[in-house]
Amino acid sequence: MRHVFHPEAALEYEEAVRYYRARSVKLAARLNTEVRAAIGKVVQAPQRWGVLEDDVRRCFVRVFPYRVLYTIEPNFVLIIAIAHSKRAPGYWKHRLASKPSHR
Repeated sequence: MRHVFHPEAALEYEEAVRYYRARSVKLAARLNTEVRAAIGKVVQAPQRWGVLEDDVRRCFVRVFPYRVLYTIEPNFVLIIAIAHSKRAPGYWKHRLASKPSHR
């Protein structure tokens, strides 16, 4: 199965990498590696992680305080958010109304 980023999730991911890059190039690279590893696990076995709310599931990113929030669509996994653990719960819910429909 493949994955698709919601546009706001892609921006969120870029901002997180940029934040860590400003502190350390190595930290930014490690964040990128860990987020990609979490997404890889999700794509391999999307039903492995429990439902957080509605049909949104979450996979924790190792080492960093982020979670990959996603839905399982018919032909792909939709990444709804790369959510920092300190963000307000549910800040991403509006994204469910504008799910991309990739075939």
